[in-house]
Amino acid sequence: MEPQIRYARTNDGVSIAYTTIGDGPPVLYSPPRTISMRHLLSDTAPASLGVRELAARTRLTIFDAAGTGASQRDVSDFSLEAQVRAIEAVAAHLADGPFTLVGFSSGTASAALYATRYPGRVRKLACAFPVRAFASPAADMRQDWSLARRRHAGAAFPEGPVSAQRWYSTAMRESTTAEAAAAHFDVFERADLREIYRRIPVPTLLCVQRAGPGREAALALASVVPDCRVVVADNAGYSAAILEFMGVEAAQVNASPASAGNAHGTAIILFADIVDSTAQTERIGDAAFRAKSRTLDTAMRAIISEAGGTTIDAKTLGDGVLATFPAASQAIEAALAFERAADGVRLQLHVGIHAGDVIREDNNVFGGAVNIAARISALSAPGEVLVSDTVRSLARTSAGVTFKDRGEHALKGVADPQRVYAVRKDGG
Repeated sequence: MEPQIRYARTNDGVSIAYTTIGDGPPVLYSPPRTISMRHLLSDTAPASLGVRELAARTRLTIFDAAGTGASQRDVSDFSLEAQVRAIEAVAAHLADGPFTLVGFSSGTASAALYATRYPGRVRKLACAFPVRAFASPAADMRQDWSLARRRHAGAAFPEGPVSAQRWYSTAMRESTTAEAAAAHFDVFERADLREIYRRIPVPTLLCVQRAGPGREAALALASVVPDCRVVVADNAGYSAAILEFMGVEAAQVNASPASAGNAHGTAIILFADIVDSTAQTERIGDAAFRAKSRTLDTAMRAIISEAGGTTIDAKTLGDGVLATFPAASQAIEAALAFERAADGVRLQLHVGIHAGDVIREDNNVFGGAVNIAARISALSAPGEVLVSDTVRSLARTSAGVTFKDRGEHALKGVADPQRVYAVRKDGG
């Protein structure tokens, strides 16, 4: 995919190369500062990088950072302010109206800062892998450019293949210089990311690396964003997550005759709700409680994603979450991990799990099974995970847990009594 290059000029005179390809909703992509758009869009680029998938589903505008690719090379200002000016210059060439802004790796900080300043232009913000993977990448680049490239390639593709790692290292070498790359990462290392992200005024998606040194820092960063969704992914999953976050595009990714209308199927449904949220607010104050609940919400969403589930954002739960899973063992795994996350912020949860037929419409689920899961959650004691007999039967030999019978209960709005079980970790 060979881009047709155009040029925009920042208000301080720096020439920024960009290209626009594809058809669909507008997306402006703020790329990693060490790889050019020509490499990212080339047919030899690993498909798991996802840029070509975004270009196939959207009207994608992508640019080269100053000092990289076809943009002006003889620059000395690599500051976040300069990077925001580059985004501003390219955005001026987009059609009027809001667009989705996507930042990747070292391109995320400037994307987030731009979103804080131009919320009228940014409809949604998506940042993939928003924290650095190494303690001092800038120092590494200045000391040994070849070794630094190999380390970055290994971080980008931790499980290979070797061909992708080699491509990444070569793309860095051909896209920029060691000094320009180091200068960009100097800025990235010094940026006060929490201060930037806490001021983001638009819906935000953070794609967090599935494993590696940046995972916990990224989750902590997500907790300060006012309106944030988190997905745990690797390179192969982030573009699909962004397309789903944008809305209509999710149906295009999974295009099939069944996806045209409401989808019927069976799901494992998990409800979790913070215990005594009103009393907690009275006791510690609204601001302190909201900070705790936001941190917990971010952690739970990451746990759901990592366990293979889907958070249902269309349901308004107050201080809790609703999620669906393809397997009972996955839902139980997530519920037990919730307990550890809640302990970390000194909160407790009611958690209930049921399985049954649901109707799916966009990012929402309907049906009697959803109501039963909610009622079971309300029955649970603080810090307890309750499951229906259906879930117990499904997970009896696969979840690595034991079940303690809590008897039959009449649930509000449910005709038949439901037998429920408390989940206990084996050996607990």
